Amino acid sequence: MAWTPPGKDCGACGVPTCDAFLTLVSRGERSLSDCIFYSTGTTTRFEGEARHSGRDILGAEYDFILDPLPGEVSARKIVLPFRPDLVERWNIVPGDIVVGRPTGAGCPVQHVLSVIHANPVSGLLTCSVVGPQASRAGGFKDVEAYQIVGFEGIARTVRREPTFGMRQRFLPGYCMMNLAHTGVVNMVLGKSVGLHVRVEDVRL
Repeated sequence: MAWTPPGKDCGACGVPTCDAFLTLVSRGERSLSDCIFYSTGTTTRFEGEARHSGRDILGAEYDFILDPLPGEVSARKIVLPFRPDLVERWNIVPGDIVVGRPTGAGCPVQHVLSVIHANPVSGLLTCSVVGPQASRAGGFKDVEAYQIVGFEGIARTVRREPTFGMRQRFLPGYCMMNLAHTGVVNMVLGKSVGLHVRVEDVRL
């Protein structure tokens, strides 16, 4: 076999160890594609647009959708790892892939982030959410848990425009759970591409 699992023994394939998984593959009882880390070396890019109804998965309405800034793949997510010293210790720099779960906001989904800016003093990371495919080739840095400091992007109004100083419901454009977030709008800048907005004190 040209490809082998990364040796994480995660059990996601239904087999307790990677070695046991490979044994079943050699017997024809499992397929390499049963491993969540399996890669053929080619990537598929989703080019379609997300569809939004104005209500999230629980039926709650939201005021606006937060789309990416021009040239970026998702709204910016500003995070602070629970161990901010790791940013300096691991030399996390722009372009690195970081994984972790946003525990403070109560989100149950692990996120895969591409670093746009890293501050080695404060540990603050400004990132784009890029999805799990970006971490499957290896080379990512797992900070495990972080606090969400804020989101930043271009607001697409659904019910009400972002209002400075107001707590509003919004939806990050590529939220995997399609679940409305709430946050305090603390920056609204009118630009040619729309309203450039920053939202902090984020909760689900």
